[in-house]
Amino acid sequence: MKILVQKYGGTSVGSIERIENIAKRIIRHKKKGDNLVVVVSAMSGETNRLIALAHEITDCPDPLHYDMLFSAGEQVSVALLAIALLKKGIKARAFLGYQVHIITDKTYKKARIKLIEKEKITKELHQGTIVIVAGCQGVDEDGNITTLGRGGSDTTAIALAAALKADACEIYTDVDGVYTADPRIVPAAKKIHKLTFDEMLEMASLGAKVLQIRSCELAKKYRVPLSVRSSFNNVTGTFLVDEVKKMEERVISAVCVDKDQARFTLSGLPFEPDMMEKVFGPLTERTIVIDMIVQNPPVNNTINLSFTVSQADYKETKKVLESLKTYYKTIHISDEQKIAKVSIVGVGMVSQSGVAYTMFHILGTHDIPIKMISTSEIKISCIIDRAQAEVAANALHAGFQLG
Repeated sequence: MKILVQKYGGTSVGSIERIENIAKRIIRHKKKGDNLVVVVSAMSGETNRLIALAHEITDCPDPLHYDMLFSAGEQVSVALLAIALLKKGIKARAFLGYQVHIITDKTYKKARIKLIEKEKITKELHQGTIVIVAGCQGVDEDGNITTLGRGGSDTTAIALAAALKADACEIYTDVDGVYTADPRIVPAAKKIHKLTFDEMLEMASLGAKVLQIRSCELAKKYRVPLSVRSSFNNVTGTFLVDEVKKMEERVISAVCVDKDQARFTLSGLPFEPDMMEKVFGPLTERTIVIDMIVQNPPVNNTINLSFTVSQADYKETKKVLESLKTYYKTIHISDEQKIAKVSIVGVGMVSQSGVAYTMFHILGTHDIPIKMISTSEIKISCIIDRAQAEVAANALHAGFQLG
């Protein structure tokens, strides 16, 4: 049985007219003989509206009920899409995460999928039903609703594709593929027709908003046949593939910009063997993801430590770090929020020398100071002033001839 998983984002289902257009697209695939599982996000702007309501009551909503509220947007979307398909005489059934048993852990707001009980879905598919599943949500072992975090509908779709061993997974969004840079920042950006899983994973971690990072991890792990395309046209999108030899000729594939960054610097930390554990342990317990880390050599038996986190985790991180002062009176904590991370990504970097020098030369030529540097086999990232992020992105895009 050929199975196709499709995911439609918030802009794709942002109005009744768009939902009915999506229904027409789904019907065309059904008539080709595909068995369809469709994952949808909340209508554009709806999740923000729901979260804002909670924050009108308190800055720190109870996580369990926050997830219950957060999940309501997808419930509306799946029901409306099912109604649109049924009106056209197409057999369809909408399910919420708990109904198809997408089992997650208890990490509310950022739950991770542990198991998908696929029997209910496959039974419906065998009966010719189009299965519509609410994105970004699941249920823990105690029956509580959980959500997978921002962009979690991508994760839902790819996890379903992996569990069902789908023939393909298509992520529909408001852009017609993955570009060499964000076209809103770099007008000369061009669509990439093929991208490796590793490159997409790095790009997602570096601020590219096309795919959520956890969905990229799943796609790579289970080798899900994946494409990213627009729901507003029939243009061929970007395909994710395994690394192939000729792709090494392309040294740099893309430039990424992430303005959603904050940096903390801890001065006067005691140079002790378990100091890093004491700093990062409490942050890990709160599922705060640490990005770039720089530690200076010890001076007078103390060290200075700098690291970056997402802007969304800024307040929680600051609260945790302030608690360290209770035990270490000599620690001084400073932070900076007006920063950005600009990165270059490409599998060809592995076999090419001088890429880092070229990046630093381009930034230096445009009088852009570098505050932190991080590298991997296929990416180089620099922390710079947020005000210079767009200039940096355009300069790097031109300098590496990506246009």
